[in-house]
Amino acid sequence: MITLADIKNDPVFHTLINNSNTYLRARGYTEHGFRHVSYVSEKTAKILTELGYDSRTVELGAIAGYLHDVGNMLNRKYHSISGANLVYYELRRLGMDPQEIAAITMAIANHEVEIGEAVSPITAALILADKSDAHRTRANRLANEERPSIHDRVNLAITDTKLYLERELQTITLELCFDQSICQIMDFFEIYLSRMEMCKKASTLLGCRFRLVINELEFLGVLTED
Repeated sequence: MITLADIKNDPVFHTLINNSNTYLRARGYTEHGFRHVSYVSEKTAKILTELGYDSRTVELGAIAGYLHDVGNMLNRKYHSISGANLVYYELRRLGMDPQEIAAITMAIANHEVEIGEAVSPITAALILADKSDAHRTRANRLANEERPSIHDRVNLAITDTKLYLERELQTITLELCFDQSICQIMDFFEIYLSRMEMCKKASTLLGCRFRLVINELEFLGVLTED
């Protein structure tokens, strides 16, 4: 069976991830390279593990997390669809089972805010992991540099991020420490509100309630109700 280690050691996937990050950096987006995909892979696997899913589902989630952004090599718009297609053919090249490929590519194709839906546990865990990666280490430009994008400003303002599951309370919490001397919390919601709504739906599919906590204040009421 294909493992995450096999994926990490494959030179084609290495090239796709590296070029995706290069493209997005040129467009003024935050870091989407090996640090980001490793974080998403780890968090996806952790969520599935803590919810009691079997080890192979966890492994497939880790692979989906690691490969979820390769479509950005082509274009930001609909990168989830183009990425799923790229991953499909490369996993076929490696000889992965078609049903496992389907599980991975379904998750990748549905992580993009504009078109995605939490349609499976792997998809839901990937969405939560991806959208929770907000932190100043992702910024490509410093706050005092000329014209940092809103993506950089918001991420520079986030000094600490925690995503954790409390199974006994059936909650998944994203907790942020936000430095308002860099930008305002409303700037966060300008680019993250739809992502947080997506996390809420993903948590529901996993049988949990989503909580967003910023500077020890819960902002769940900001999110729209179903």
